[in-house]
Amino acid sequence: MLDSRSNSRRWTVIASALLCCGLGLVVMYTKRGAFISPLAVVVVAAIGLAAVLLQLRYYNREHTKPVHAPMWLNIVGVVSAVAALFSDVLGLSWQIAELMALGAVGSFAISSALILHAFRQHETPSKEP
Repeated sequence: MLDSRSNSRRWTVIASALLCCGLGLVVMYTKRGAFISPLAVVVVAAIGLAAVLLQLRYYNREHTKPVHAPMWLNIVGVVSAVAALFSDVLGLSWQIAELMALGAVGSFAISSALILHAFRQHETPSKEP
């Protein structure tokens, strides 16, 4: 049991390190002016959501009571991000494109917060008499 738990933790740390490296590469090789773009913020938010979803996968392997991500919220985020990405092709104004990017970031953030809140609820021991 102890060996499988340490093995699982090892893969969690490796996956987290790879995501941090990916985020670091995005930040290092992006010009300063690009961070004004809402799409850069969407990319960073998507990397953060990927980190939380990866943590969710490892968490569910170790626990008998699994936590589920709010799928509809993630779908809304992905659709909003794709709409912001292809706003020129879709003929959307820049204001609508920024609103779609903000919607994507917001839904990713809310989804991540719900997952992390569920992690905390499962870890606290219940106070039964």
